[in-house]
Amino acid sequence: MTSRPVTLIDVARAAGVSKSTASNALGGSGRVSGTTRERILDVARELGYRPNTAARSLRRSSTGAIGLHLPRTATRLDYYMNLAFGAVERAREDGLDLVLLAPGTASGGGLAARVDGLLVIDPEVDDPSVPDLLDAGVPVVTGERYLGGGVAPSGAVVCDNAASLAALLDHLAERGARRPALLAPGPGSDWAAALRAAAGDWSRREGVDVVVRTVPFAATPAEAEAATADLIATVPGLDAVVCAPDGAVPGVLAAAAHAGLQPGTDLLVAVCVDGAAARGSSPPVTAVDLRAAEYGRACAALLSDLLAGTAQPGVVRRHDWALNIRASTTGRP
Repeated sequence: MTSRPVTLIDVARAAGVSKSTASNALGGSGRVSGTTRERILDVARELGYRPNTAARSLRRSSTGAIGLHLPRTATRLDYYMNLAFGAVERAREDGLDLVLLAPGTASGGGLAARVDGLLVIDPEVDDPSVPDLLDAGVPVVTGERYLGGGVAPSGAVVCDNAASLAALLDHLAERGARRPALLAPGPGSDWAAALRAAAGDWSRREGVDVVVRTVPFAATPAEAEAATADLIATVPGLDAVVCAPDGAVPGVLAAAAHAGLQPGTDLLVAVCVDGAAARGSSPPVTAVDLRAAEYGRACAALLSDLLAGTAQPGVVRRHDWALNIRASTTGRP
């Protein structure tokens, strides 16, 4: 027998408050003390309370939809497509549609009338749409923090990108790398800034200089190939290259081949974002798995909780990563 859904009355009884107090606490309205609000939110989470989306839509004239904004140059990348699918699935579980926003959507005005909330993934400082999205008048969850200041998002889901790069560099050092290089975007996003800072921290800790070359946020294979060819030509003893952007790693392998270097033995190759390009390369490339679909689900879940009042504005949730070691750094098929 299927158990009945948890209701607002169930939450109120378990928390020892009236239905109206529970409703105000979960909706972020009314005069409810911080202590009481926290207790009610905790009870709602423990019971697995989910609001009635249809009823909430009628009460608040909500649209029943949320918007998704991806980096301007990155919609072609495998990582973001998997993230989007994960967000769509999680939103659907809460009775919400997900709308992929075209560039410049926020500047057109009226966005708050079209969506109940927004997901803004990897917001870049030089993306002119981001400030407008953050100030659209609806709850906003960012995937990674926004470094541009101004209106703060309602919440964020973050990955420890510094720790993931440190683990990757540790692995390369264990495989014998003594002159590694990193191809990374400029520090206009939290992800790229964390990678660049982590490379510096690791260099100081290990006494091994990591050479950093700047490439576009969504570097193409051709751009990665040119940057890697320059590294091979100008950095004596280069023995490892870490490519940050998803999808660009085939360019690193092509540059190695043109120089007569064998990935996995002569030159260790790795990438900071796992995806089809890394898995399908020859040899397969060692990569940080950011679990894109699960990341999308986590972002959509936090936004849903904010809309339901079961999460407090300003919350930051952590997302786990994994290191997938492959032949490009081991020399073994």
